[in-house]
Amino acid sequence: MPILIARLDEDKEETMNVKDYPFAQELITDTQGHILKVVINVQDYERMIEVIEDEELYRAMMEVKQETPLSFKEALTELEKE
Repeated sequence: MPILIARLDEDKEETMNVKDYPFAQELITDTQGHILKVVINVQDYERMIEVIEDEELYRAMMEVKQETPLSFKEALTELEKE
């Protein structure tokens, strides 16, 4: 597990360890120590995508919460307009 140095500003440096990043297995940096990529386990990646999709669905549901639901026929009519 690599320990990396990242420059926060010209006079200050901070040691970054892959253990400081949840799910990270490896940090890939440029020659200045800026993180370019984070390597994670595919199962962790899939779970993160699932959580993001769940959050998007929740936000969409909250956005239309106050709207009156359409009947089946009305919904079909709306879909035909698209």
